[in-house]
Amino acid sequence: MMTFSKSDHQHMARALQLARKGLTTAHPNPRVGCVLVRHEVVIGEGWHRAAGEAHAEVDAIAAAGGSAEGATAYVTLEPCATSGRTGPCTEALVRAGVARVVFAADDPSQHAAGRRSSVLEDAGIVVSAGLMKAEACRLNEGFLTRISRHRPFVRLKVAASIDGATAMRNGESQWITGQAARQDVQRLRAMSGAVMTGVGTVLADDPLLTVRDASLVLRQPLRVVVDSRLRTPPAAKLLAQSGSTAFFCTEDRGREALEKAGAAVYRVATDRGRVDLADVLRRLAALGINDVLVEAGPGLSGSLLAGGHVDELVIYQAPHMMGSETMGIITTPGWTALCHRLQLDLEDVRRVGSDLKIVARPAPTDAAVDGG
Repeated sequence: MMTFSKSDHQHMARALQLARKGLTTAHPNPRVGCVLVRHEVVIGEGWHRAAGEAHAEVDAIAAAGGSAEGATAYVTLEPCATSGRTGPCTEALVRAGVARVVFAADDPSQHAAGRRSSVLEDAGIVVSAGLMKAEACRLNEGFLTRISRHRPFVRLKVAASIDGATAMRNGESQWITGQAARQDVQRLRAMSGAVMTGVGTVLADDPLLTVRDASLVLRQPLRVVVDSRLRTPPAAKLLAQSGSTAFFCTEDRGREALEKAGAAVYRVATDRGRVDLADVLRRLAALGINDVLVEAGPGLSGSLLAGGHVDELVIYQAPHMMGSETMGIITTPGWTALCHRLQLDLEDVRRVGSDLKIVARPAPTDAAVDGG
């Protein structure tokens, strides 16, 4: 087992801090930071800002001004060994003359796995892996999920009253939570490659599904609508926004009108008469989507949960009660006994403005029951 010094930990922690600067801009690439250190002095720092721009290692080497020879490079993700829109980072590190590379998490991409050792180690560079791996993996869960599981990381967002209501029975729902919580949701959208909703929400609320704070993003996330029979009207507001919109359906009558409005339409597999959500997620992964934020009604939310497709829930609870003439968080007809319940692990609970924000994940030992 590799051992790392206190100094190693400090420099990797800084590299992770740099990587977080790309939270809303690096997509679909991973968020990566790099710190170059020689004789315990930081000589260069870098981070990956956006696809097509310099990778973190190259950015740090440039910041070092050509003085990286003999340095240690601390990188949050295994350096790439392939040429894409930029050159291989392994070759850049070799050319720079670094003596040691410490990276946190492996890159599961089949193009990168195993190749960094032959390139770096053959050049005489000492390679140490696994420092602060858990933190690095958490930072890039979407990218790692897409590569290893062939689907995006799915985050389900819910805004509810303290008694679990998401809307009045007549559909009225604006606004349940306060301004601070709604602004926090903007950050969640900005971190996501796609924002998903169902046709019911489109018809009821006519949402934009955009990041309204332009300072948070370089590009709008893909807007995704699950619409089995393409009932969304071409005049829907989300079709008039900048960025792209994708519809997933099982019947594509009405396709031409939506495509004329600028949307992409994908006909996918059917699951008991409905859109096969697993197929939707596979298609999104193929489009390069790492993270999906779901902002949907109880039907789609319930189907995703019941199908085991949700990796994380973010629940904003407002300090008021809406009573009995309301709609709940999820609809799961198949959950008819306590044994069907989905056990959650609480990750974080904090106050956001006047509301409570709960971050939870399905417990790994409990299987979700398909509610149909």
